Amino acid sequence: MRPFQLNSEMRTMRGVFYPTGWLVLLFPGEQQAREAARKLAGGGVAEDRMMLMTPADFQREIAGTEGDDAILPSAGTEGDTVRKMADLVARGHHGLFIHAPEQAASDRVMELLRDVPMSFGQKYRMLVIEDVVE
Repeated sequence: MRPFQLNSEMRTMRGVFYPTGWLVLLFPGEQQAREAARKLAGGGVAEDRMMLMTPADFQREIAGTEGDDAILPSAGTEGDTVRKMADLVARGHHGLFIHAPEQAASDRVMELLRDVPMSFGQKYRMLVIEDVVE
């Protein structure tokens, strides 16, 4: 697993956070996120397809350094999604980003983590954000 790094492919042309092909999962703490990554690696998910996002990573890369006012703008629900993530991250939740562009890969990840408590989970597909945790 590698550290989180936001790249240009994880934003729209207007700069909105929208990591197409990625599962974005949040866990109550770093230990839980790391344990989920170990479970995925043990189930055959390549470690280079996973990134650990700390609260500091979120503030720097997604929300910006100025707090809520710096959240990336959005014409759709992406802004609400980022605000929900910001609320959880402010309480110490850590993220695990898994590159799983194919539906079968996403299904495999969710099957491997079916017994793992998550606080948030979404799959970003082309023009659709799918809730994977309710």
